[in-house]
Amino acid sequence: MSAMALLEPGDVAAADALTYPGFKLAAEACHLELVSIPAAGRGPDPDVLAQLCKRRKVRAIYAMPTLHNPLGWVMAAQRRRELVAIARKHDLNVIEDGAYAFLEEAPPPPIAALAPERTVYVSGLSKSVATGLRVGMIHGPQQWIEKLERAIRATTWHTPAVMTAIACSWLEDGTVTRLQAQKRIDARQRQDIVTETLRHLKPVRHPTSYFVWLSMPEEVRADAVSKELMRADVLVSPADPYATSKHIPHAIRLELGSGDVHTLRQSLQTVARAVAALAY
Repeated sequence: MSAMALLEPGDVAAADALTYPGFKLAAEACHLELVSIPAAGRGPDPDVLAQLCKRRKVRAIYAMPTLHNPLGWVMAAQRRRELVAIARKHDLNVIEDGAYAFLEEAPPPPIAALAPERTVYVSGLSKSVATGLRVGMIHGPQQWIEKLERAIRATTWHTPAVMTAIACSWLEDGTVTRLQAQKRIDARQRQDIVTETLRHLKPVRHPTSYFVWLSMPEEVRADAVSKELMRADVLVSPADPYATSKHIPHAIRLELGSGDVHTLRQSLQTVARAVAALAY
């Protein structure tokens, strides 16, 4: 939310056709106009973005180049450079979300390193360390720091001192690095279970992420699958909250991190059965 301090009500912001729902809510709260950029491979289509910038006064683009939520892509270095070139040509601010970047062991340089003069990088420890460790970080150009600080004071003020001390200590002594490595191992094991149970449904995912995007077969409606799974006490996320365009794909997002691996395997088997039952 603090990164929105760089924008004014009515400004146009571009985001992926499927994106993090929290950004959609933040854009709505700030009265921004959100425009959709379709994907082209592992990243937003640069040609579409360039054409949009010629037609509209786009002020910012929200991007998740390293482990996209919900599609799990890691944007190639060349695509990042293309995105930066468009941002510089059309004077776009870049809001780079790195919340899940820790799940990629060897990522390309972040956009913030390629275009530090126009990029705000946001991340935190709630995903990479512990849900309850609600400590976030933001990095941006020096000339934006005062405005970003004011936005933080106006919204979250600050984290509790004890929590901040724990976070700083764990960052310095290597605890965060160790826990992130353990999470990558755990996530890979969970994705292996996805491969065992859902391979025939062609799940879209990153090999060390904690979520899966599952498009439905042509004859199956995602809302029907969600309702069937709810009756079986398996909760999934529909596509609606992630979509920034009027086109809502028949797909669901599966969260893999909750519960033990035995429960996960059972839940994924339930998903497979529900889709198969509705396919006939």
